[in-house]
Formats: sequence, structure tokens, C-alpha cells
Amino acid sequence: MIFVNNPGHGSRVLNTLVLLAVTGVLFFTLVWQALFRVPACPLCVLQRGALVLAGMGLLLNVRLGPSPLHYAMVIGAALAGLAVTGWQIVPQAAAAPDEAGTLLGLRLYTWALMAFLGLMLFSLLMLALDRKWGDNALKRPVALAGAVVMGLFLIAVLASAVGATLDCGFDACAGMAAYHPAS
Repeated sequence: MIFVNNPGHGSRVLNTLVLLAVTGVLFFTLVWQALFRVPACPLCVLQRGALVLAGMGLLLNVRLGPSPLHYAMVIGAALAGLAVTGWQIVPQAAAAPDEAGTLLGLRLYTWALMAFLGLMLFSLLMLALDRKWGDNALKRPVALAGAVVMGLFLIAVLASAVGATLDCGFDACAGMAAYHPAS
């Protein structure tokens, strides 16, 4: 296993792979939205924001080395993402199907739920495996693969921000009224 010889390096590799997966999910949501020509729902924008925050914790682990604080950032963002996803699932479970359809038989918010649970489980596992390293930053520079993934993540974050701005402008998304009916 990659943790045997150098646990810090193995942790960076695993964090890089998970950051790559988060980056892929961010790009996938933008492509899905473009293919089906549907604007992102306000809760979807919040889910992307939670993914970005989780990705920041992973990016810090890649750049600075494993840290319980960075994993706590991932867990906190995943908890926020779970809350938003739950907020989306409950009212829509009985409603009409999504306009954008399903992926492999599951609605996209179900995939989001599994992604956030996976991020939490990954962080908890890594906290157990990285306990030796504490908050000590590694003195080694980031490998090329890690730098490429960090760059891709930055592009995905910027693309998500541009997509949300194009959908909602600089104000609250118009669809948010559907989630907060007037009193």
C-alpha cells in the first residue's frame, strides 16, 4: 500500500485522486446542464458550492500535506452538502421527475447525496490513517500530477462561478421562490 514507505506521500496521492473526482463532478454538472439546456436550480448551485469548499480542503492536503483541519473542512462542507441535498430530496421525492432526467437510474440529487457521504467517509478514513502527521506541513513541493489537478480544480471552480452567474446574475436565483413560498 502507498502508506507503507511514506504515509505523507500516500496521503497526497489519495487526496489528489479524490480532488480529481470532485473536479470531475464539477465539470460534469456544467456539461449536464449545457446538454439538457436547463438552468441550475438554486439548491444545485449550493451543492456545487459545498463541493468547492470540500475541494478546498482536499487541495490544502495536496499542497500543504495532510492535516486534521483540512479534513475537518471537507467533512464540514460535506455536511452542508448533505443538508442542501436533503432539502432538495424531501419536497421533490413526491413531485414530478426532474427536467434533466436521471443518470444510471438515479436522480442527480441522489448522486450528490452519495458523493457527499463518500467525501465524509474518505475524510474520516484519512483522519485515522494520517493521525501521525498532525498539522505538520510537508516541506516537499507538489508533484506535477498534483499541480495539474489543482489547476483543473481552479478552472472547474471558476467555470461553476461563471455558470451560476449566467443563470442567476448577481442576485438570488429566480427559482429560489419555489423553495421559499411567500408567507
